[in-house]
Amino acid sequence: MKKAFLYIILLGFLLPGMLMAQGGYSSIQYVMGFGTGDQSSFISQPSFRGISFDYQRYVSENLSAGVELGWNVFYEKMEYDTYTVESVSLSGKQYRYYNNFPMLATIQYNLKPDQTLNFYVNLGIGTMYSIKTIDMGMWRLEDKSWHFALKPEIGLLYKLNLNSALKLAGKYYTGFATGNADARSYFAISAGFAFLL
Repeated sequence: MKKAFLYIILLGFLLPGMLMAQGGYSSIQYVMGFGTGDQSSFISQPSFRGISFDYQRYVSENLSAGVELGWNVFYEKMEYDTYTVESVSLSGKQYRYYNNFPMLATIQYNLKPDQTLNFYVNLGIGTMYSIKTIDMGMWRLEDKSWHFALKPEIGLLYKLNLNSALKLAGKYYTGFATGNADARSYFAISAGFAFLL
């Protein structure tokens, strides 16, 4: 997990310099997540451990395309109880985790890209890698799965100067159910810095 976190941060700092001549922006953001649906049934607590990186390149005056990579950790401690998983019952405290890694191709419509304040709408499509973990005493149950994912997003960019901007966004990630894994879905609020290219 620590390696993935470090790679995402490294990308956030290296890519702006590598892509300076392309026209667009790259950003690194802190992300808070709030589980919905099946995910909130398993973990009801919000996630305050999240990060995302995205890159957008303009393909026309108002339209840009790019990629987004992210990581959100959801966690909840369950009090002492008896829990049943398949045909096994265990008693004790339970620690539950979701590690969600969305990896998306994105397209974005920018209302006023040349203005100080630019509102935008964004749609991401791709995949989400998810690790669902239950720790209980000396036992660990872990389920790793890939999901087809969609993400609508609305947000704003506020230019600070010619090279940087503040970014604030609301996103809804949906990792659809697979044959052996429930859906993973959560609403996210993100804030961070954009490096204008």
